[in-house]
Formats: sequence, structure tokens, C-alpha cells
Amino acid sequence: MNELPTPTLPLSLVTLPRGSLHRPDPAVAGARAQPVSVAWAQHLDEVRQAQRLRHLVFAGEMGARLQSPLDGHDVDLFDDYCEHLLVRDAATGEVVGTYRVLTPAQARRAGSTYSDTEFDLTRLRGLRERMVELGRSCVHPDHRHGGVILALWGALAEFMVRNRLDVMIGCASIPMLHNGVVSGTAAAGIWQQLRQTHLAPIDYHVRPRLPLPVEQLDADLGVEPPALIKGYLRLGAKVLGAPAWDPDFNTADLPMMMRIGDLPARYRKHFLGA
Repeated sequence: MNELPTPTLPLSLVTLPRGSLHRPDPAVAGARAQPVSVAWAQHLDEVRQAQRLRHLVFAGEMGARLQSPLDGHDVDLFDDYCEHLLVRDAATGEVVGTYRVLTPAQARRAGSTYSDTEFDLTRLRGLRERMVELGRSCVHPDHRHGGVILALWGALAEFMVRNRLDVMIGCASIPMLHNGVVSGTAAAGIWQQLRQTHLAPIDYHVRPRLPLPVEQLDADLGVEPPALIKGYLRLGAKVLGAPAWDPDFNTADLPMMMRIGDLPARYRKHFLGA
């Protein structure tokens, strides 16, 4: 299998000038085109920019308790093994969006994925050789429009096809305080909704290592999932099981899987031109 070597080959710079996306993509609510560029981090200074953005969002905005060796940065042991995707404001050069990607080869070197620390992924062992993990996704609060998300997703789709990988997994977080609902009841309600409509086949079910006690929570509130999770679902993603509780980030994390083959035709054309 052709995998991207480390350090990565540079992704050709993709610029989305104002007005270049003629129609907002329905996978992203309120999408509008903005002048942004997307590329893979090529050196540590660029990774540090992503880690500073992550700290701003996770610690500063969400109140996460980050165990980081570097002040003002979100750094963990998986970062050194990951490829880091950066979206920049084309006018200022500021990093305004990021994902990190752990390839199968790098997951073997790391000894696991981050998702393995939250879930028992035994049933996914047959997918490991073509499965990447997406994580630490965030967008600067001043840039939460469709252009940034579309740029990230387009680059990820190109990465997957170019490296002959077809499965993406990750933990989709729901804040314990979501839409004014506290203490995990929102996450319990979202899980009860999605298990009826977007649950993966049993062959791919995983189990949380620290389960959110969904049976003890009111799951009948009809809370809307976060916009990013709704976007994943429109792209064909499936939920792999009940949420885990992440006490450091104070979130409920849903295990999710998205396969290139399940990408609806309109999004396949949008992201891959196919």
C-alpha cells in the first residue's frame, strides 16, 4: 500500500478565493466562501501553530484540563506521529483550522491510536491497514464558517485517495454543557437518536473504556447534535457505539467511522471531482 512517508510530501496549496465556491455545501450549515489556504505542516514551527490554536479552543474556550509540557499549547504523545493539516487565513497567514491525521504505519509506531485509549477497538482490527484516525479538529472562533471546514474536508479526501486509504475513524466530542443542557444529558439524548438512524453494523461496534452513564440520564430532550457531527453524518459517517466520557476535556465522545466508499455522490463530486 502506498502510504505518505514521514515527513510528508507537501500538499499542493489550495486557495479558496472569495466567491470561488459557487454553492454552499449542505454538509456545513451557514457555509460561505472565504479566502483561505490549506497545506500540511512541514516543520515543527507549523505544528506549534496548530497546537496553539488547539489550546485556545480546548482550554481557553471549552475549559479542558490539558496535560501539556508546553505552556499555551495542546501537546500530547501522538502529535509527533501525526500529520497536521492547517487552514490559514490567506490575508494574515494565521492558522484558523486544523486536523491531525494518524496513518496506519504511524499508529503502529505509536503503539495505538488516541481512540484506542477511549474505546476497545477490537472489532476494527481488520480495517487497521487502511484506516486513519482523525483528531484534535478545531476552528478559530472568529472563522467558523463553511470555507474553513470545506478546505479541511477537501484536503482530507484528497489525502485518503492519494494514499489508497479508505476508512477514517475518530472521536466526535459533545460538550457536557451543550445548548444549555448540562451533565451529559445532551450527549445521552444525541446517542439515543443516532443509534436509531446512524449506527454501524454490529461487526464494527466498539466499547467505551469509561462509559458515559447514558442509562441514568434523561435521553428524551430532543437535543440537536453539534454542527460538525451533523456534517459527518451527511458525509456518510456511522456511529460505532455508546459515548465515552473524557474527564480532561469534559466531553462525551462518540466513536465514529467514515468510509470513502460511503461518501454520497454529490460530496464525492464536490471533494474529489469524481
